[in-house]
Amino acid sequence: MTDDQIISLFWDRSEVALRETESKYGALCRGIAANILKDPSDAEECVSDAYLRVWNLIPPQRPRFYRAFLCKIVKRICLDRVRYNNAEKRVGLTACFDELENLVAGDGAPETELDKEALRHAINEFLAMQSDRARKIFLLRYWFCAPIPRIAEEMREPDAKITAQLFRTREKLREYLKKEGFLS
Repeated sequence: MTDDQIISLFWDRSEVALRETESKYGALCRGIAANILKDPSDAEECVSDAYLRVWNLIPPQRPRFYRAFLCKIVKRICLDRVRYNNAEKRVGLTACFDELENLVAGDGAPETELDKEALRHAINEFLAMQSDRARKIFLLRYWFCAPIPRIAEEMREPDAKITAQLFRTREKLREYLKKEGFLS
């Protein structure tokens, strides 16, 4: 079933939309949740919460890219769970977000939704200029929160090579964001 068909089922308020979402994207959603949360029961609960949130958002929203829409919701719910779980012992969200934290924190941190949208646009432009390999590694790490060993396995390269690639890409991103006025 296509994403447009699934979205139409949501608009018709058919519960089949949830079954089709689980069938098509359940493994992806659970993978993202497992990468962010180390507790399998928390991960499963967050995926279920994401399905409920999608049910409540469609309609009125009609996402253009359903897969990305769904992944973003799963990721946000999981990050909220991490924040909740670590509220008293603020240890950072996860290792992958700690790596990017210094790029968007501090003096150049976006303060408004407009700033955040501009930053999002700049990062998308930056990624469009990268090689397919560099972009894939970056997205696996920072969008899907995959651990470096899993990325290395998928790319069939040593962990050290993936770590070095991520470092180089972050440095290029830092320079790009400076050039675009997001960092001082």
